[in-house]
Amino acid sequence: MDRMLIRRLIPVVLAIMPVWACDRGGGEADGAVQDAGDADAGAGGGGGDSEGEQDADGGDEDGGVYNPVIRPEDFVAGVTNQYFPLKPGTLFTYKSEDEDNTVEVLSETKVVLGVTCTVVLDRVLENGDLKEETYDWYAQDKAGNVWYMGEDSKTYSGGVLTGTEGSWEAGVDGAKPGIILEADPQPGDSYRQEYYESEAEDMGDVVSLGESVTVPAGTYADCLKTRDWTPLEPGVSEFKYYARGVGFVLETAPDGSGRLELISVAEKQ
Repeated sequence: MDRMLIRRLIPVVLAIMPVWACDRGGGEADGAVQDAGDADAGAGGGGGDSEGEQDADGGDEDGGVYNPVIRPEDFVAGVTNQYFPLKPGTLFTYKSEDEDNTVEVLSETKVVLGVTCTVVLDRVLENGDLKEETYDWYAQDKAGNVWYMGEDSKTYSGGVLTGTEGSWEAGVDGAKPGIILEADPQPGDSYRQEYYESEAEDMGDVVSLGESVTVPAGTYADCLKTRDWTPLEPGVSEFKYYARGVGFVLETAPDGSGRLELISVAEKQ
C-alpha cells in the first residue's frame, strides 16, 4: 500500500474509533445496578438478572469504584424477599444476654432517591432503658434484592439523646445504598450493605444455605447464614441466620457466643 493511501486512511480510522468504543461500552443495563467497576462479576441475587446486579467484591479491588445505579422504575412496592419479608404491622421481639430488641415494620414510607421505601423501627433497651432507636429504610427491586437505603439512628443514655452516629441517607453527602439481602443468595457471594465513608461500610458474605436454627420463637429449617463485617472494625464479625417466610431469627459471634435470639413474631393490632 503506497504512503499516499495510508495518509488518506488514517483520518478515517481515527474518526470511527470513538463510535466503535461507544458501541462496545454503551447500553446501560436495565434495573438497579451496583456498578462496582467489574461488569463481569455479578453476585446480585439473580446470577445475571439485570436488576440488582452487583460486583461480588464491593468494587474496591483493582481500583474499582462502588457506584450503584438506582432507577425508581426498577423497584416494586413493599418488601417480599423470602428471607426478609417486611409486612407492615409485624413486630419482631429479640433478646440477648443484656439487651431487649424490638423491630416493628411501620405502615409509613420514606422516599429516597425517588424510591418509596418501607420504614422499620428498631429499638434497643438495656435494663428497661432506651439505648438506641433507629428508623431503617428498605426497598426491593424487581429481581427481589432488598436494598438498604439509609437509617436515622439515635443513641440515648438515661433518657437523654447522646448521639446520631451511624445515620446516613443514600444520595446525601456521598452516601450510597447497598443490598441487605440478595434475591437468590449463594455461598461465596459478597456484597456491600451500605456505604457512607468512615461512618457506615457494612459488608455481607453468604456462608451457607440449609441451616437449622432453634430459638425461643421456634425451630426453623433451611435457613440462610451470612457473615456481616465492616472494614471500620477489623477482626470483628457476626453470623446472622434468616428463615424463609420469617426473616432474621438469630445472631451470634463467630465462636457461638453473644446470641441475639428471636423471641416472638406478632401482628400489631
